Amino acid sequence: MARSYQDLLASAREQVPEVQVPDLASRHASGDGPLVIDIREQHEWDQGHIPGSVHIPRSFLESRIAGVARPGTEVVLSCASGQRSLLAGVTLQDMGFENVASLAGGFQRWKQSGNDFDVPQTLTPDQRSRYSRHVLIPEIGEAGQIKLLNSKALLIGAGGLGSPAAFYLAAAGVGTIGLVDDDVVEASNLQRQIIHTTDRVGMNKGESARVAIEALNPDVTVNTYPYRVSRDNVLNLISDYDVIIDGTDNFPTRYLMSDASLMTRVPLIHASILRFEGHASTFLPYEGPCYRCLFPEPPPPDLAPSCGEAGVLGVLCGVMGNIMATEAIKVLLGIGDPLAGRLMIYDALDMAFTELKIRRDPDCPACGPNAQLEFRDYEAWCSGVGAHTAAAVAR
Repeated sequence: MARSYQDLLASAREQVPEVQVPDLASRHASGDGPLVIDIREQHEWDQGHIPGSVHIPRSFLESRIAGVARPGTEVVLSCASGQRSLLAGVTLQDMGFENVASLAGGFQRWKQSGNDFDVPQTLTPDQRSRYSRHVLIPEIGEAGQIKLLNSKALLIGAGGLGSPAAFYLAAAGVGTIGLVDDDVVEASNLQRQIIHTTDRVGMNKGESARVAIEALNPDVTVNTYPYRVSRDNVLNLISDYDVIIDGTDNFPTRYLMSDASLMTRVPLIHASILRFEGHASTFLPYEGPCYRCLFPEPPPPDLAPSCGEAGVLGVLCGVMGNIMATEAIKVLLGIGDPLAGRLMIYDALDMAFTELKIRRDPDCPACGPNAQLEFRDYEAWCSGVGAHTAAAVAR
């Protein structure tokens, strides 16, 4: 004979201990409280929840609990009135969670007792639809998507690397994208710079990219800077952003961005391309090696041709630009293992990825303990260095 809901609730109350609101509030204030899991539906959570609680709707509890708690974790389940949480407590006990309790009276009693509660920033219905595949990923979820929407990425260059990176960051919902580029779109760019189109030849690249991004995602604010980055403006440019994506094709700007990243402690994503080969790495200021730990000095100009001189496979830009976008998203969300301390080398002809370890140089003149970091004349420096570093760059 089927048991009624009230019978199930009475049985659960005998099996699952209940925590009173004043006791939970006291432990919460002291900082040693249990993990609170709110099992209400999304629209209920959006109206307010206990600060620091984790949201797992009841229908997803069994499948998602392992991502936030272990069987020995002290867990307090919360719902609206304390009934659904009792039944959910039985489920967790059946799954091997021994230290599970239910909040008596639920969030309603917490709120009525005058305790603080958070009303979260939430995605709109249109945003939930647009970013639904992100929201489904436990490492991102709605909170991560909101974080992306509140993030700011600065791209140095809207060319071969900046085009795919900007496009995918915009599609991912990075809320503010800055584009620094003083160049205009040329027909020869269109073989690889996919954010531009034939009808925008002659337009500033930043403005051309803005047209494409705004058509793709109205959530994204695009800031354009139609000039070259320099010692005079770089710190002001970086100050408003959370991550720098350096897709430039010359060593003076790469060293400038590396030094500026160290000065401001803003993470730097780097990539470079030539013919069939691409390099990529991520530099987290003072948490790993910097660009000058990898390349202490620039190579002689005759050993470092540009893509305009040596050529580049167009699709290679897409691979490396998307690696940059992936690294930027990981850094912005604080997830995964970025390429910090690693140089990834991609050979498109062999379809091979090689990874080299990069160690932080204890005597690095940029990030070492005795470094006296200051801007220099990077153009002059990069045009007058001997060939003794060429072998390092060739690797």
